[in-house]
Amino acid sequence: MKQLLQNMRDGKTAISEVPIPAVQPGTALVRTAVSLVSAGTERMLVEFAEKSLLGKAQSRPDLVRQLMDKARREGILPTLQAAFNRLDRPMPLGYASAGTVIATGEGLQGFCTGDRVACAGGGYAVHAEYAVVPQNLLAALPDKVDFEQAAFTTLGAIALHGFRLAAPQLGESVAVIGLGLLGLLSVQIARAAGCRVFGIDIQAERVKLAKQMGIEACLRSEVEDSGKTFARGLGFDAILITADTRSNDPINLAGILARDRATVVAVGAVGTHLPRKLYYDKELDFKISRSYGPGRYDSNYEQKGHDYPIGYVRWSEGRNLTAFVELLADGKVDVKPLISHRFSLEDAPQAYDLITGKTAQPFLGVLLTYSQDTPTPVERRVQTDIAAKQTAPAPATISIGVLGAGNYANAVFLPNISKPSGVHLKGIASASGINAQHAAQKYGFEYATSSEDEILQDASINAVAILTRHNDHARQVIRALQQGKAVYCEKPLAIQESELAEIETLLGGPSTPLLMVGFNRRFAPMIKTLKEFLHHRSQPLVAHYRVNAGALPRDHWLHDPLQGGGRIIGEGCHFIDLLTFLVGAPPVKVSAHALPDGGIYQQDNAVITFIFPDGSLGTLSYLANGDKSVPKEFLEVFCEGRVAILNDYRSLELIRGSKRKVVSAPLRQDKGHQSAWEAFIACLRAGSAPPIPYSDLIEVTRASFAAIRAIQRGESVSVSRQ
Repeated sequence: MKQLLQNMRDGKTAISEVPIPAVQPGTALVRTAVSLVSAGTERMLVEFAEKSLLGKAQSRPDLVRQLMDKARREGILPTLQAAFNRLDRPMPLGYASAGTVIATGEGLQGFCTGDRVACAGGGYAVHAEYAVVPQNLLAALPDKVDFEQAAFTTLGAIALHGFRLAAPQLGESVAVIGLGLLGLLSVQIARAAGCRVFGIDIQAERVKLAKQMGIEACLRSEVEDSGKTFARGLGFDAILITADTRSNDPINLAGILARDRATVVAVGAVGTHLPRKLYYDKELDFKISRSYGPGRYDSNYEQKGHDYPIGYVRWSEGRNLTAFVELLADGKVDVKPLISHRFSLEDAPQAYDLITGKTAQPFLGVLLTYSQDTPTPVERRVQTDIAAKQTAPAPATISIGVLGAGNYANAVFLPNISKPSGVHLKGIASASGINAQHAAQKYGFEYATSSEDEILQDASINAVAILTRHNDHARQVIRALQQGKAVYCEKPLAIQESELAEIETLLGGPSTPLLMVGFNRRFAPMIKTLKEFLHHRSQPLVAHYRVNAGALPRDHWLHDPLQGGGRIIGEGCHFIDLLTFLVGAPPVKVSAHALPDGGIYQQDNAVITFIFPDGSLGTLSYLANGDKSVPKEFLEVFCEGRVAILNDYRSLELIRGSKRKVVSAPLRQDKGHQSAWEAFIACLRAGSAPPIPYSDLIEVTRASFAAIRAIQRGESVSVSRQ
């Protein structure tokens, strides 16, 4: 399908051919008919992308500080690589569209194939021929509302939520500062609610349009006299600021126009330096409107489809979308006069030249229209399958398929994937299709897709790398092994004990394909040196691994036990594996204690102690409450008069007999990612024993489950299967 993408590195806005996104549970696959270009949010994004690297740095000093901190911790080269990798990835544009549902995901409620819908949400209602949109970001369209009208629904919900925050009553006077799209929608909403409405703008043509729509309005230079007369000398009961400017003038003007104890709501992006005396003297209530309404930025609401009870949240994000559609259907809001330009999707770059001022033409509502004659998803995938079969490599080739093309894949894994010679990069899949297409072009895969089935059912692929979110790992590992494909799975192997048990059963078969988990740290050069340093030990060792992991937002997917498994299972397994590698056997018993979460953390400030078969002790301090400027990983090992100190893979000190040897890596960390992949490929070629023993893969994963039980029970637990 065709999709409009923004390159954040060179600033180019272009139409790209990408796979049709795969419908997910609780979502609908929508064939787009019309989408609306945002002259605010999207313009700012495009203008930022067009800046030079220096210009980007000057406009986002906060990101520069983050890069400097990362460079101090991890080295200059990986920091630059990560920064350029992030800039190189395409950014989907758009967050307001309308179209027809052509497929539904499991669990979607209230929508069926063939329904006409309005769509909302950045990353969902994008400028593309097809879009996958979650349930709570869809609104059904009555027959009276066409697709062009419906494309304004997202912006209408933003205006509606701002109006609701002001809470004006019937007959009260409302001033709207800024008569762009948001402002002209806001004045109509306020009028429909029975308010007396007055509009203000700095452009005469916007004022003229408002008057043509029956709204009393004036220029900014005239408002202090005209507004006072309109408000009958009392001042306005509510002021909605819908302007888009860094200036504080709208805030000052709102204070001047307001009556005592009035409400001022900033709906647009404006300067927010409040004139204290003015707002204090009138005791004004100032609010900032957060987008479409309750539910915005709540992953449980937007992504998982959990609605709020109507008795507690009357006007949620989704209900605001539906309410605006009803205003359109009843004729109480008219968006037709707001449409100034229409472009086909193929001509979309011209729309961005328009809104960024390159053409110097006035504009208001800019729509993108889509051909309805493009192939369906089924036709597209049949074409892909035929192309794949026609270009199948020789059977002896190691032909790679990849599931997942997110941040980790692009920043860490994919740059290393083709380095071993004789590896054929066949196909790569991601749910949205955009990341897969970008990765395919950048790294040389034959094809990109949004369907994991295309990878797993491609007979020419004999090895699969799994880089998806944690809840997909076990299922995809099982499917790939059952299809006879070797598997390299980024950690964790599983997040549920039942999944692990099923994988363990498969590994017992005599002809099971190779399985490896991306426990890369045991392949790091400094760890190999450390292992050799301990090679001839005859006594148990004591190892302490401190991980300054840093805090994650409470709603981060990694905390979700059903999606990420939690941080100990999701990331802590890395460090359990390294302790296992150094000792030479998995742990048999675990005890653990965690700090109280205090409403901030999620059992991710824990000290976990592992007992190994030979009596060795390993302690993992996994901490989310530290300072990010401190290096992330620090390891100390004591054994038989020897001490080893690993400082974040930047230096390794080996001390024995008062002699000290130091190994350093001044430019970059090497945590073994490339060496781990090369070991997997070498094993495939030679048909040798797995690079990591299967017993380690299973027992390390099981030990991460045991660590969680130990935290919850407050007592030592066995690692053996429960």
